[in-house]
Amino acid sequence: MPVYEYHPDELAQISVVRQATGLTLSKVEERRRAAQDREGRARAAPQEPRKPTELDIASCQRLEWTRIGHIMTEQRMAVYSPDEDRRVVRREEQRAQRKAAEAAWSEQSDGGLSVEVLRHRVYRVTAGAATAPAGEEALVRHVFAASDGAAVYHARGMFGRPGSIHQGGEYRILSVEQVLPETGEFF
Repeated sequence: MPVYEYHPDELAQISVVRQATGLTLSKVEERRRAAQDREGRARAAPQEPRKPTELDIASCQRLEWTRIGHIMTEQRMAVYSPDEDRRVVRREEQRAQRKAAEAAWSEQSDGGLSVEVLRHRVYRVTAGAATAPAGEEALVRHVFAASDGAAVYHARGMFGRPGSIHQGGEYRILSVEQVLPETGEFF
């Protein structure tokens, strides 16, 4: 069965658009500055070896907040409405077209099975060495998964594989936090 998965960049954009809905330009600018600060902290932090990274997510969100602020100024919106944002409307049309094309392909090749839309999220998994001295920096990885349990499963695979810093289970998961879409948001 064909599967349509949201890409982490799409999740970041969807999340920002939903948060921006109904905000004034000054509130959008506050959120843009906060996203810029988050991006700066992510640049200063140790870089993750895989995608998506904290820097990828923060950069995408900053760019989307900046774009929304520009659109609001250009169109003189008192409050942001995604229905008046041509790019958001176009993205939704393209997403619907991709799903329709995948559904048509599915019907031809799989005997009529529909496209499954996976409701994946991006989780931040923090892990440290089981025998780490106090103050040692934890490892952070971002995982694209359907649930926090699946994120832990994938993270254990990353941390435990040969050549990994903590291969052979010599690590412990310290925290698992959903970062995209924002906690409680549905898409």
